[in-house]
Amino acid sequence: MCGIAGLLDPALADARQALEAEARAMSDAIAHRGPDGSGVWSDPAAGLALAHRRLAIIDLTPAGAQPMISANGRWVISYNGEIYNAAEMQRAPELADVSWRGTSDTDVILESVARRGLDRTLADMNGMFAMALWDRQTRTLHLVRDRLGIKPLFYKAQGKTILFASELKSFFALDDQRYEIDPSSVASFLRFGYVPAPWSILRGVAKLMPGEVVSFDAQGNKTQRRYWSLVEVAANGVAHQLDLSDAEAEARLHDLLADAVSHQMISDVPLGAFLSGGVDSSVISALMVAAGRGPVRTFSIGFPDFGFDESVHAAAVAKHLGTKHTELVIHGRDALDVVPKLAEMYDEPFGDSSQIPTHLVSKLTRAHVTVALSGDGGDELFGGYNRYLLAQILWGRLSLIPSAMRRCAAAAIKAVPDSIFDVIARAAPRGVLPGQLADKARKFAEILPSDANGIYLRLVSQYAHPAELTPGLVEHPFQFSKNDALPSKASLLKQMQLHDSLTYLPDDILQKVDRASMAVALEARPPLLDHRVVELAWQLPERFHIRQGETKWLLRRVLDRYVPRELIERPKMGFGVPLADWLRGPLRHWAEDLLDERSLSPKFFNVHSVRMLWAEHLSGRRNWAYALWNVLMFELWRRRWAASLN
Repeated sequence: MCGIAGLLDPALADARQALEAEARAMSDAIAHRGPDGSGVWSDPAAGLALAHRRLAIIDLTPAGAQPMISANGRWVISYNGEIYNAAEMQRAPELADVSWRGTSDTDVILESVARRGLDRTLADMNGMFAMALWDRQTRTLHLVRDRLGIKPLFYKAQGKTILFASELKSFFALDDQRYEIDPSSVASFLRFGYVPAPWSILRGVAKLMPGEVVSFDAQGNKTQRRYWSLVEVAANGVAHQLDLSDAEAEARLHDLLADAVSHQMISDVPLGAFLSGGVDSSVISALMVAAGRGPVRTFSIGFPDFGFDESVHAAAVAKHLGTKHTELVIHGRDALDVVPKLAEMYDEPFGDSSQIPTHLVSKLTRAHVTVALSGDGGDELFGGYNRYLLAQILWGRLSLIPSAMRRCAAAAIKAVPDSIFDVIARAAPRGVLPGQLADKARKFAEILPSDANGIYLRLVSQYAHPAELTPGLVEHPFQFSKNDALPSKASLLKQMQLHDSLTYLPDDILQKVDRASMAVALEARPPLLDHRVVELAWQLPERFHIRQGETKWLLRRVLDRYVPRELIERPKMGFGVPLADWLRGPLRHWAEDLLDERSLSPKFFNVHSVRMLWAEHLSGRRNWAYALWNVLMFELWRRRWAASLN
C-alpha cells in the first residue's frame, strides 16, 4: 500500500528540476501513506514526472522501490495497492525468461504489461490498486483503478496539463494552483455525506471510476474505457442465475472465500484482522484461522460511553476461534480528540461519522501489525443492510395504496406540530412507540408519496432536502440502478444492492477505510471484494441473500461452519458515534464556532436555514445531527484548506 502522484505538463518540458520538484511536493503531502521510502522519476523531454511513497509489504528490499522501469525501458510505473495473484501471473508463458529483480508484485505488473500488454495484464490481476503507467514509446499516460474502487485516484486535466494523486492533499501542495469548490458537489455532499464519483469537491478535479482506465497522450487528449464493469457483471448475473442447492451454494461460496482470504494473507510484514464480532469480520477471521498460517491476530475497540458496545461479542468470537485478540476501550474523550483532525485526514468533505471509530481501530491495529483484513463489502454483496428489508416492506405495502391518498396522508402528518407528537409519545405505554416519534413520523411522511426509487433515495440520504440549505445549488444527477442497468425482471433488492455497490461502497465505505487506515500507514484488505466473489454473489438467486427476513443468509451458513450461531445472532448495529448528544454537549462550542453566522459561507448555505436547524437540534425538538454534521465537516474542511481555495 502506498501513495502515488505526478504530472504531465508540456510547459515544463526539458525542465527536469522543476518537474521533479513539483512531483516531490505532491508526494511529500501524502508521506503518511508511505513512510518506508520515496522516489521520483521524470521524462523531461515529455514534461512528465512520477512520484511514489512506499509502505513496504511485499519485498522489503530496494528491489521493490518505485517508480519502477521495465526491463525493456519502455514502461514506467507508480503503483499503490497489492496484487494477490502475482505468483500465478509470473507463470504466464510470455514471462518465462524474465529475470526478476526481486519478489515485488510491482515487478510482475510491469513486466506483464511490457510483454503481454495492459489489457491482458488487467484482466489477470486480482487485487486492489491505483496506478500510473507511462509509455515512453507512445508518450501516453495511463491511469488505472481497481475493479471495485478500493484504492482512490484523483486527476485534473486542464489543457495539456495533467495532475494525478491518491489524495487531494497532493494538489493542494502546489503553490501555483488554486481551486474552486464545485457547488453541485456541495449539494450532493449534504444529501449523502460524501461526494459521489466521478465528481470531487473541486471543480475540474475528477475521481477515476472503479474498473476504469483513463489515458492521456502528449497533446492532453483523453480517452476513457472500462476494463471491468460491475453493471455488466450484475446484469449478466441477474439474467443467468445459478441453479444450485443450498449445500452446493454454501460449498461454492466457502471455497471461493477461503481462497480469497488465503491469497490476501500474503505479506512480508505482520498481518491481522479487524473483528467486530459481526458476520462479515467473523467470516474473514475464521477463514484466516482455517488457512493454518500460524496464530491470527484480531483487533477490536469497545466504546461503553457510546451507549452500545460490541467488543464483548468480538472477544467471544475471538476466544472461540483461538485468535490472539487485542481490544482497546475507547472513551468519549478519545473519540472527541479525533474530530479536529478529520479535515486533515479526509481532504475532501466526508460526513460518515463512523470515520472516527474506524480511525481509532486502525490506530490500535497499526501498533501491532502493518496489514489488516476487513469484512467490507458483505452488506452490499449479500443483502445485509436493514434498509433492504425496510424498503421492500414499505414499497410492498405503499404500492397498494393510490398515490393521491398517500400524498394527502403525508400532508396531514406534516401539518401536525412536533408538540402534539411529544404529547402522544408521553401518553403511550413505554415501548409501544419508537423514540423521537416526531422525527420518525416526518421521515415516514416524506416516504409516503414516493415510488420505489424515492423510497431508496430517502433511505440513503443523510439529509433529504439539500436545496433548503443550499438555495440555487443543483445536485449532481442521481440515477437509480433500474435505468436499464439491470434486466426488467430484477427485483428492488437487486437494484438497491447494485446502486449501493456503485456509489455508497466505493465513495463512502472504502474511502472511509482508506483514509482512516492510511493516516496511520496501515494497509486494509477486503477479501469479500475479491472480484471473483463479487461475480459469484451476483449469480446467486435472491433467496441466498435474504430468506424469511434473515439477511446475508448464505454468508451466515458459511460462518456456521466455524462459529456457533448464538455468538453472532443479534440486531445489526452500526459503527457510529452519538452525534446528537455530542452536538448538544461536548462538541457544542466547537460546532457553534463553525456554525456562527459570521463563519458560514453564504456562497454555499442559506445561513438562516442552517441556524434554524441548529436551534431546533439544541432544543431537543428535532434530531438534525446528520444534516448538521455534514455542514460542520464541510466548514471544517473549508477552513483547513482555505489557502488553496478561491
